[in-house]
Amino acid sequence: MRLTVTESRTHTLFSFGTLRDERVQTALFGGAVPTSPAALAGYTTRPLKITDPAVIAASGLDVHLILERRLGASVEGTVLHLTDQELAAADAYEVDDYTRRRVVLSSGATTWAYLDAKPLRPAERIVVVGDSIAYGRCDPRGGWAGHLAAAHIAGNEAERRLFNLAVPGSTLADVGEQTPALLAARRPDTLLVAAGINDSAVPAAGTTAQADADLPAGSSSASDSDSEETADFARVAGSLDTLAATALGHNARLVVAGPSWLDEDRTRDYSGLRFTRARALALRAFLRAWCEANHIDFLDLWEPLRERTELLVDGLHPSAEGHRALYEHLDALGR
Repeated sequence: MRLTVTESRTHTLFSFGTLRDERVQTALFGGAVPTSPAALAGYTTRPLKITDPAVIAASGLDVHLILERRLGASVEGTVLHLTDQELAAADAYEVDDYTRRRVVLSSGATTWAYLDAKPLRPAERIVVVGDSIAYGRCDPRGGWAGHLAAAHIAGNEAERRLFNLAVPGSTLADVGEQTPALLAARRPDTLLVAAGINDSAVPAAGTTAQADADLPAGSSSASDSDSEETADFARVAGSLDTLAATALGHNARLVVAGPSWLDEDRTRDYSGLRFTRARALALRAFLRAWCEANHIDFLDLWEPLRERTELLVDGLHPSAEGHRALYEHLDALGR
């Protein structure tokens, strides 16, 4: 593959498996690409059965390796220096079990690597931060995070940990400010952020009908509402940027959980704020888009409670059964 004048090898990709093989590089890129030795701290590998005939034909193997977290371990590998086109070819080569995410090499440099597409499956030490739903309000067993902790730790009680640091009432800005100081002692490899619904709340007195009634004839509050939503989500993006940098600084994988379904007819005012389904759906769409644009894992928690109002205590907070439904859905997505 000959580089054109406008192409340059602007991407680095850590490989610990078949992408280091010149035969694979020739099949994908048209020839060998520049490489340099590297190591990835905090990881080990496990075998992964491959069933895609094209991938097996290119690599000559039906078992590849996939990364998983292990405190104190290290994986030796190679950094590939790739063009946009070559990186796209590498993406196409990897089966659906892998997804490309940013990692920190032992040298301190950041690079791309292919990780497990289910973000909680390879985790060893998980920190959960978020709001009252992540905290487990209305469930004496600790909510969906409590169920996740029990299942996660049961897999390896000696090594696995889950720390639920969620604080009821938190916004993403609160989480972004509070989280950095909490991580060093817990040495997380995965930061699960489950917040944002409080960022979507609107003033209780600010319903469209009342706001429109206060406006002069012929004017509308729609543009003001749109502007406020844009500003609110810009702040959300800033908080997510902060959390992404915090996670990467601790060599941890950021995972964002979206809002769960709410029954607007039953939600009450909370400290002068109210929650609407339209705003929650807008938040959900914004979080999904931000995660996709930034190569961050997004776990959508909307559907498990959708139209199941009996699983909500007050229209917003899940009951114990609702938390169980959220956990089972999250487990299927993430583990």
